[in-house]
Amino acid sequence: MYTLKVEGAFEAAHQIEGYPGKCARLHGHNWVVEAVVKGNELDELGMLVDFKAIKKALNEVLDRLDHRYLNELEPFCSGTNPTAENLARVLFEELAGHAVFERDSQLAAITVFESPKSSVTYTKD
Repeated sequence: MYTLKVEGAFEAAHQIEGYPGKCARLHGHNWVVEAVVKGNELDELGMLVDFKAIKKALNEVLDRLDHRYLNELEPFCSGTNPTAENLARVLFEELAGHAVFERDSQLAAITVFESPKSSVTYTKD
C-alpha cells in the first residue's frame, strides 16, 4: 500500500453560530489542508497518482473557499456550522469524487488545520 500526501491552503473567515465564546464572532484563519491518497497499483511510470494532479484537484476544491466568508457558502449557509470538522467532511466529499482518482487510488483522509497546532482529520470510515 502506498500513501501520498499533498498540502494546500486558503484564507477564509467564519463564525460558529451558538458557540459560547470568541469563535461565535466573525474571525478568519489561514487554513491548511492535507489530502492523503492511498492505493496499491502503480502506473507504467511507477506512480500511484502524479503529485501534480492531486495538487491541482485539491486547489480546484479550495479555490471556491479562498478569501470567502464560509457561512455564506453551501452547505454552511443552510444551517451547518463551518467548523473545522464539517469543513474536513465537505472537502473530503468534494475531492473524493474528482477524476484524479480513476485507477486503484482513493482519497483516504483530509486533515484541516485551523492553526499550526489544531487540526481535524476526516476519513470515510
